Amino acid sequence: MARIKRGNVAIKRRKKILKRAKGFRGAHSRLFRIANEQVMKALRYSYIGRKRKKRDFRSLWITRINAAARINGTNYSKVINLLKESKIGINRKMLAQLAVIDPNSFKILISPSN
Repeated sequence: MARIKRGNVAIKRRKKILKRAKGFRGAHSRLFRIANEQVMKALRYSYIGRKRKKRDFRSLWITRINAAARINGTNYSKVINLLKESKIGINRKMLAQLAVIDPNSFKILISPSN
């Protein structure tokens, strides 16, 4: 049976990993085995980070809405309840933007007379 050498396939594979590891510190960007472990770890973290980002932004929007609501003498849960009762379908992202950019419109929106 003939011996099979991986040759350029192995070199391409290693170069691909080392290219992804660029910017890592020390051996993590130079030695293939260590770089491979770090790249796999980095890919796991980036996947987790994409999920985490959604949570973090929703939390930020809720904090901003709550802060704006408290300035107007109410709180977050009452604002959300009022909007649901009034059948106003505005999401938290837009509500937070409104609270930051145009506080007067936000005040009108959350006033109980709606």
